[in-house]
Amino acid sequence: MKPAIETRDLTKEFNGLVAVDHVDLQIEKGELFGLLGPNGAGKTTLIHMLCTILPPTEGTAKVAGFDIHRTPDSVRKAIGIVFQDPSLDGRLTSRENLDFHGRVYGMDKAQREKRIADVLKLVDLEDRAKALVQTYSSGMRRRLEIARGLMHHPKIMFMDEPTLGLDPQTRRSIWDHIQMLNKQEKITILLTTHYMDEADYLCDRVGIIDHGKIISLGKPEKLKDELKGDIVSLEVAQPKKYVEIFQRAKYVKEVTVVKDQLHLTVTGGERTIPKLMEIVTRRGGKVRSVGLRSPTLEDVFIRYTGRGIREEEAGAKEQMRMMVRAHSR
Repeated sequence: MKPAIETRDLTKEFNGLVAVDHVDLQIEKGELFGLLGPNGAGKTTLIHMLCTILPPTEGTAKVAGFDIHRTPDSVRKAIGIVFQDPSLDGRLTSRENLDFHGRVYGMDKAQREKRIADVLKLVDLEDRAKALVQTYSSGMRRRLEIARGLMHHPKIMFMDEPTLGLDPQTRRSIWDHIQMLNKQEKITILLTTHYMDEADYLCDRVGIIDHGKIISLGKPEKLKDELKGDIVSLEVAQPKKYVEIFQRAKYVKEVTVVKDQLHLTVTGGERTIPKLMEIVTRRGGKVRSVGLRSPTLEDVFIRYTGRGIREEEAGAKEQMRMMVRAHSR
């Protein structure tokens, strides 16, 4: 069976700035795949190339079996997109927004009416079909954008940061809808996110992307299991001076520094914490706070990059703005 998405050396540069760097990726049919990374890591740029919105600088890809260079129209017919930024017309009703989308894809009146009823039911918006979109909550608008992406029966759905800016309760509701359409509609889904819990909860597999490169790929549980231990975080002054000391401790497997915290992968976390605190105290230091948890995808990201995903946000946003400005000149 051919994969739903396959890329070979897919690359995008903006005046010398590499946004996506020779990405090789294969996503199977029916898979719910997450592309995880900070803002500016290349997630949106990669999706835009796969959707034929941006041409690659180098490399190629096949989406639903169609080459993005040779048959872009066929690619567009086979995919649905939920963009990161709002793209609905608030002056129209949800039914009118969906009807317009169906017309763009050449659906006749009977097809449009049936499909509008189906997708509104799928996202629980039947009772608001005649309400103006400008009266919708942010969560309702997101659900309508998902419905719109489903209108023309796509084989693959691209979702770029589908829950960005939503409150926790609404995010959970969107997660349920994403899982349902993946199973009920049998659609391959590629979603981008910088929310670690979102990728962990939703995805069959995740690819962690940093500076345009896929640095880790696999099932969330497998990636976390590779850390083999508990994560102890110690907040101390000058944490870097303790790195070599902890690296020599036999019960410490890995040490990373994130801002003013030491993140230690250890065996037997509860038993090990007193020993770790004693090491700091013997050297005249003071532990301001201590934490213990099972490994998360955030810890996987830290392992491969040496920094937390939230550290990357401000710098990555500025880098992306520079790329966009360079591309628009």
